Amino acid sequence: MTSDSPNSDFTAIAFSFFNEIGIIDQLGRNRFERVLPDGLSIAGFSLLNHFVRLNKTQDTPSHLAKAFQVTKGAMTNTIHRLEALGLVTIVADPSDGRGKLVSITEAGTAARHDAIARLAPSLQQLSGLIDPKELQALIPTLMKIRAILDANREP
Repeated sequence: MTSDSPNSDFTAIAFSFFNEIGIIDQLGRNRFERVLPDGLSIAGFSLLNHFVRLNKTQDTPSHLAKAFQVTKGAMTNTIHRLEALGLVTIVADPSDGRGKLVSITEAGTAARHDAIARLAPSLQQLSGLIDPKELQALIPTLMKIRAILDANREP
């Protein structure tokens, strides 16, 4: 493949796009970590957000680990930290004697909302620096890319 082929052009564009997203992710996580409530990590917030965003009441640790593309051990650790904070509950799965079910609590939903509220002032700093219409216009494309990547996960 030559450097001026259409595929190499796409590769360069895609790399630049994902590189920018990676940098934005790092900067955004850093801002968010600074304002999270005590004891709540990005991983914990992400799990709470997953439940609220998808309007789920419960799920299995294995399914959650797969959804987040982390090991079952990493997910179990996050779940136990949230349980210690009273943000999720863990119960035996009645349909699988060895399985567990994780449920978000009212306190978990409130903690998720509190975390977003704590981030709001940081996000408001951007309001005078980027046009909200420009930002809104990016969301459908980002959602499309997320859906494509999600549907084409590597094992």
